[in-house]
Amino acid sequence: MHKKINISLFLATLFTTLVAQEIELKPILITSTAIKTDELKSSDAVEIYTASDIQRAKVSNLYEFLNQQTSLFAMPSFGNSFSQKLDIHGYGMENGYQNIVITLNGRKLNNIDIVSQLLASIQPSSIEKIEIIKSGGIVLGGDGANAGVINITTKSNNDKEMAFYGGTYGMKGANTFISHTTEKFAITANGELQDSDGARTIDADGNKDENSLATGGLEVKYFASQELELKAGVLSARADITYGGVLTKSEYEQNPKQQGSGTASRQKYDTDAFNLGVRYSLSSSTELVADYAQELKKSNFVTYGSVSDYIYNSAKIALEVANGGFSLTAGADLFDGTRESYPTTWSIENKTDKENTALFLMTGYVKGSNSFKAGVRGERVGYRYSDILQSLKQDNSLFGAELGYNRVLDKKNSLFANYAHGYEAPDIDRFFNKDWFGVVTFNGFINPTKSDTLTIGYNRFDKNNKLKISLFYADLKDEIYYYSVSSKNTNIDDSHKWGIDVYDKWLITQDVSAVINYNFVKAKIDKEVENGEDYSGNDLPGVSEHTIKATLNYMPTSNITLGLTQTYRSEAYAFNDFANNFSQKQEEFISTDVSAAYSVEKMEFFAKINNLFNRKNALWIEDDAIYPLNFTTTIMAGLKARF
Repeated sequence: MHKKINISLFLATLFTTLVAQEIELKPILITSTAIKTDELKSSDAVEIYTASDIQRAKVSNLYEFLNQQTSLFAMPSFGNSFSQKLDIHGYGMENGYQNIVITLNGRKLNNIDIVSQLLASIQPSSIEKIEIIKSGGIVLGGDGANAGVINITTKSNNDKEMAFYGGTYGMKGANTFISHTTEKFAITANGELQDSDGARTIDADGNKDENSLATGGLEVKYFASQELELKAGVLSARADITYGGVLTKSEYEQNPKQQGSGTASRQKYDTDAFNLGVRYSLSSSTELVADYAQELKKSNFVTYGSVSDYIYNSAKIALEVANGGFSLTAGADLFDGTRESYPTTWSIENKTDKENTALFLMTGYVKGSNSFKAGVRGERVGYRYSDILQSLKQDNSLFGAELGYNRVLDKKNSLFANYAHGYEAPDIDRFFNKDWFGVVTFNGFINPTKSDTLTIGYNRFDKNNKLKISLFYADLKDEIYYYSVSSKNTNIDDSHKWGIDVYDKWLITQDVSAVINYNFVKAKIDKEVENGEDYSGNDLPGVSEHTIKATLNYMPTSNITLGLTQTYRSEAYAFNDFANNFSQKQEEFISTDVSAAYSVEKMEFFAKINNLFNRKNALWIEDDAIYPLNFTTTIMAGLKARF
C-alpha cells in the first residue's frame, strides 16, 4: 500500500498539465554567500526555502522541515531527537553531518566533538531563509564543507506571533516571536517550550522516553548612521532528553515501543551563545564586516556520570567589494574550541582543544550572460590534548578552493558548473578509543579528509514551474570513519561518490501546487584494508541510493490550506557493515504526512498527522542493534495568533 501511494503521488505531480496562474515563480536572491546573485545565475547547486515555505509545512521543529521538504535527510542520533544526524550527497547517516557546515546568521554551529549540530534550538517561526549550497561553500564555510553548507538567517521585521499546540504522547509546546523595526533600531525576541511524555518504554517500571527543550533568543541592531550598523544577540537552550536503547530485530518487529534488551540514556544539554557584530560602509561599493561570538556549553550524560564543559570563541572579519560586475570578499576566520571532560569510571580527566585559523578570498565577475567565481582558503587546524599522563599536539595545514561558471541562456534557462576542493579536519572524539572493558584511552591523531567535487547543472524558471537538475562527482582521500571491529577511528584510503539531484516546483492551478525532491547517490570505497579485511569495491554503509520527497498543497478556499507529503528513502547497509555482509540491512524509510490549516483574520488553527499509516522506521547500527524512530503515528493540533 505504501509503495502505491509513492507511485501515485509521483505520477500525479509529474504528468499534471500546468495552467495559467495568478502566482508567479521567480528566482530567489541568494544572500548568504560571498557573491550575491539569484538562483538562475548561480554557479552552485542551491536550494532556497523561505519563511512562507516553513509556514506552509506546519512543522514543530527544524529537523521535521529539513526531513520532509529538502534534499537533506535527518535521523535522531541513536534516539536523540534534539540533536539529529544529517546526510546529503552520500556521506552517510553516521558521519554526514560532519561534512556539512551549518551557520545561523553567520555563526558556525558545528561542534568540535562527535555531537551533531543542535538545530532543535532554532525556532522555525524565527527563520527568514534557509540556503542549502550543495558540494560547495568551502571558501567561506571552511572546515567540514565537503558535502556543502547550510546557511540559516532569521527575521528582522515587524512580525509578531504566538502559538500553542498539543498532541499525542503528551506532546505540548508554545512559542512566540516578536520583532520590531524603527529607523534606528531593530529588536527581535523569540522563545519556545517543547515537551513530550514519550512514546517508548525505557525500563521495567514503565517509564517513557520523555524529553523537554526550552529556547530563547534576543537580538538588537542599532543603525547608528547610513554607514554604520551594530548588532548584539544571545541565544540559549536547555535540553533534557531520555532515549531508549537498542532493540533486536525480533523485538523491533514485535513492538518498537518496548524497552527491549538495550539500556536507556539520559542527557542534559545547556548552551548559551553571545554575539557581537559591526558592518561599516567605507564607500558606496565597499563594506567592512566583523563578527565575534562566544558559546558556553555543558553536556551531562546522567546515565553514565559523564560531564563535559565547552567554551567556543569565534571571530570573522571580511572586506566586501561590489563594483559593477566585479565582487570581492576577503578576510580572516578564527575559532578556538575547548572541551574539558571530568573523570568517570571509564576515563580520566582530560582537556582537548581545537583551533582553526583561516584566510580566505572569493572573487566574482559578471559580463553579459556569463558569471564567474573563483576563491581560495588557507586554514591551519591545531589540536592540543592533555591529561595527568601526557600532553600532545598536532597541526594540519589545509587548502580549499572553488571555481564556478554560469551561463544564462535566456530569461528562463541557465547552465552551470562548479569545482570545489574541500576538507574536514577530525573532530576531537576521533582521537579516543574504547576497549572491550569500556575504558577510554587516547589513541592518537588521524588524517583530515580531503575532497575534490565537480558539479554541473541546469536551471529553468517558468512562471508556473521551477526546475533544477544537477549531477556531482566527488573523489575523496582519507574519508574518516569508525571501525567497529577494532573499536577505533581511522581513514578510508580512497573513496568516491556520484549522484543526481532533481528539484521541481509546480503551480498546477491557482489552488494546487506540488514539489518533488529526488536524489540518487552512489558511494563507493575504492581502497581500504583494515585488520586484514579488504573493503575495496564495497558500498559505504549508511547511504541510501534513492530518496524521494513529494509534497502536494491544495487551497480549496482562501482560508483553508491542505498538505500531503510522502517521504521515501531506500534501504542501505547498516552503519557498521563495511564488509557489506551483515544479515540485516537498514530498511527503507517511508512516511506519509498530512496537514491542514484554517485562517481567519489574524488567527490560524492548524493540525498535522505524521506517519499517517503507522509505518515502522528505525536506524540500523548492526545485526540486532536497532534504534526505532518515527515508528508510530503522531497527531498535533494548535492555534497561532498574529498581532
